[in-house]
Amino acid sequence: MKGIYVVKYGDAEEAFEVRETPKPVPKPGEVLVKVEGFGLNFADVMARKGMYEDAPPIPSLIGYDVVGTVERVGSNVTHLFEGDRVTALTRFGGYAEFALTDARAAAKISSAMTVPVATALTTQFCTAYYCAAEVVNLFAGDRVLIHSAAGGVGTALMQYAKLKGCEIFATTGSSSKVEMLKQMGAQHVIDTSKVDFDEYIDDATKGDGVDVIWDAVGADFIRRGIKILAPGGRIVCYGAAQMTDATNIFSKISKGLQFGIYHPAQFMMNSKSLIGVNMLKIADGKPEVLKRCLENVVRLVDEGILKPQEGKLFKAADIAEAHKFLESRKSTGKVACEW
Repeated sequence: MKGIYVVKYGDAEEAFEVRETPKPVPKPGEVLVKVEGFGLNFADVMARKGMYEDAPPIPSLIGYDVVGTVERVGSNVTHLFEGDRVTALTRFGGYAEFALTDARAAAKISSAMTVPVATALTTQFCTAYYCAAEVVNLFAGDRVLIHSAAGGVGTALMQYAKLKGCEIFATTGSSSKVEMLKQMGAQHVIDTSKVDFDEYIDDATKGDGVDVIWDAVGADFIRRGIKILAPGGRIVCYGAAQMTDATNIFSKISKGLQFGIYHPAQFMMNSKSLIGVNMLKIADGKPEVLKRCLENVVRLVDEGILKPQEGKLFKAADIAEAHKFLESRKSTGKVACEW
């Protein structure tokens, strides 16, 4: 089978190489998926740059979400069968014609679902569901701030927050996405290329702040976000997109220091919380939690309650172009590739 390997850290045009590699064999509890297409995530960009600690050393086969047909089922799997079309979260190995996954990280989907929509369910929508329904509890009237709201996780968070009756503050670094976010239901859209989000929220809430912040940007967005949390507020950090801008050891240190330095007493005295989310760690350590999130996401999509955006679809051969497009932060919805 063909696999797209990261063979060199750095620029997308020089990082990848298509190689022939043996087709994997499922162990007990696993399924082998014949891959139609795979999704791209910012973790892929960080892995390509050598900045993702969990990624295997190069040459490495990365990729965290795939859509395709079950080719082979390992023993002890009772809810999936050969021929089922599935969306699945992979522990790397997604950039290939065949991919292995824990059966609990795969869910059956309809034949009509497109590759960008299907791949959005596992990483983006499961992350959003976990961040919004598992680690926090939302109530009508809660004020929530969603950074990078036009991205895959951001749009899912917006839909869930709207379902719960929250007042939504959405940020984007692109003026072209402001109107789209308003149409999606955000009462407040903040163009961070023109306005400081913390100052805007301080003014809009008359200093009361927000109840929940979902942050995929990191660096000083975390430090500034903590200051605008209301009592009982929670900031959920599930990414660090600003770190992709760090090109050398000095800029990495600088970006790292921008997160701030904290002591538990600060959070206790102010009744605030900082929560970190890494869905790969949840998949590793709590696979039943991932299964629950994925099943709920698929159900909500099937019922029309959650509606993943159609993102841009590239050919697998154009992986470098797809990476550059995702890295440009011009994307909306899920960026994916198809074989």
